[in-house]
Amino acid sequence: MNFYSIRDLRTNTKNMWNSLANGEEIIITNNGKPAAVMLDVSDDNFEETLQAIRQAKAMIAFNNMRSRAAKQGFLSDEEIETEIKKARKRE
Repeated sequence: MNFYSIRDLRTNTKNMWNSLANGEEIIITNNGKPAAVMLDVSDDNFEETLQAIRQAKAMIAFNNMRSRAAKQGFLSDEEIETEIKKARKRE
């Protein structure tokens, strides 16, 4: 895995393409923080790669939601029913 800045996209393009051709991942940074990932993709596996990336992003989002819910505390069945009744009254 190699890290390059946004500026490197213009100045080190050849090195980046060589790294990708060797099967390495490239992380693009913005102000020193990771901003994007570059991967080598061929015509043969483009759709599968894209699907895997989307699935991974969805799983990360789901896990983040689960973590936030755990920190806030879970509702009991009675509390859920109460919230549903309150929402229905507002309609």
